[in-house]
Amino acid sequence: ERREPAPETEVTLREFTEADAEALFAWASDPRVVLFQRREAYARVDEARRYILDHVLPHPWYRAICLGTGEDAVAVGSISVKPCRPSAMAGEEEEERAPRASLGYRVAHGHWGRGIATRAVVMAAAAAFAEWPWLLRLEAVADVENPASQRVLEKAGFVREGVLRRYVVLKGTPRDMVMFSLVAASDSPEGHAHEL
Repeated sequence: ERREPAPETEVTLREFTEADAEALFAWASDPRVVLFQRREAYARVDEARRYILDHVLPHPWYRAICLGTGEDAVAVGSISVKPCRPSAMAGEEEEERAPRASLGYRVAHGHWGRGIATRAVVMAAAAAFAEWPWLLRLEAVADVENPASQRVLEKAGFVREGVLRRYVVLKGTPRDMVMFSLVAASDSPEGHAHEL
């Protein structure tokens, strides 16, 4: 059953701080949330704090998904966009100007089925295309056994491209992933972002 957030609940994105360790731990310690992720569920808050310091803060674009605005905003998930590594075959010269980027997200279990992830993906995609005008393609993968995440991407305007067999290893097991993409509105490198 799909649950909608209250109409007055606004989904916002903001940068993480070290003070978000408890909130991140709340979903990163839940086996249901990390089922389709590389990392095991965290056992201690200091693991979440270390992750924020070592991975989140230096990341090119990593945001907390929040309900509400300003000081009253409550972090209920995370979303990231990262330029794809350069590929000589693709003609990508530097990572900062890579024409492709990958998107990933997670939301606390208590907030599943409310459209929060979909709204966050739409906002993150719009921000990525606006902040990186050279970006031509935004990619995201979802496990073949995770139809909810696939629906999030489809509702956010991403196009299903196909199944990538044995694409990642999650917790020691090779997994098939469904590739989704959202492309810039113009095919020219100077083109403006996909209109969401």
